[in-house]
Amino acid sequence: MEPLIGNAWQWNIIVAVVEIVYIFIVIGMMDKLVAKGFPSDLSRKIIHIAAGSYLLFWPLFATTHWTKYLNVAMPFIWVLLFLGKGLSNNPEDQAVKTMTRTGNPRELLRGPLMFALMMVAIGILLFNKFSGVVGMAMLTWGDGLAPYFGQKLGRIKYKTFGSEKTLVGSATVFVAGVVGSLLMLWITGLMPTPFPAVTLLIVGLAATIVEALSPRDVDNILIPVICIVLCYFLTGNL
Repeated sequence: MEPLIGNAWQWNIIVAVVEIVYIFIVIGMMDKLVAKGFPSDLSRKIIHIAAGSYLLFWPLFATTHWTKYLNVAMPFIWVLLFLGKGLSNNPEDQAVKTMTRTGNPRELLRGPLMFALMMVAIGILLFNKFSGVVGMAMLTWGDGLAPYFGQKLGRIKYKTFGSEKTLVGSATVFVAGVVGSLLMLWITGLMPTPFPAVTLLIVGLAATIVEALSPRDVDNILIPVICIVLCYFLTGNL
């Protein structure tokens, strides 16, 4: 994108700041709602999806300057915050109440930290790449919504390596992951030609299997990595 204000690096700083403000607004709203009784499990999912959708800002960055990599400024800030809040061992921190399942600050050092680190890695290594969008979409939408719908609607359950899953949750990974990928590819303008229907279906199936078999929190790394590798082998490029 051509800068709307100033030169490329100035414009990229503006976009990065807007991205940072966006996620802090979302988290601030969730903090207030959780404090008033809003379900913390739903709050976590909203934050998960809002954060993972950071790549929707990609089309706004001017790609002619290295400051395009400021697209990872927001997740990098959260890497630092998760480390600080997780190591502080303060269960009364509102962020701990909003973004953890158990209220244990150490939980931020597992799934949430891995998620933020993966956002940073994809934003640097796969900026404006098809595989980066798909990998992040499968993690953001598929894995993000699966636990919520699985817990609310899942009746048929199964176990994998000690973890209990539901058929509804697994189906959500596939459907939400594929639909989320289509949505993000369309918004970012990275939808390849011809339409990659078979690739998305295979990657969606792989994400579903990985989510079912992965230990808790580790899937935040395994799902995007497997999806990215599959995209490469199925399309011949990243």
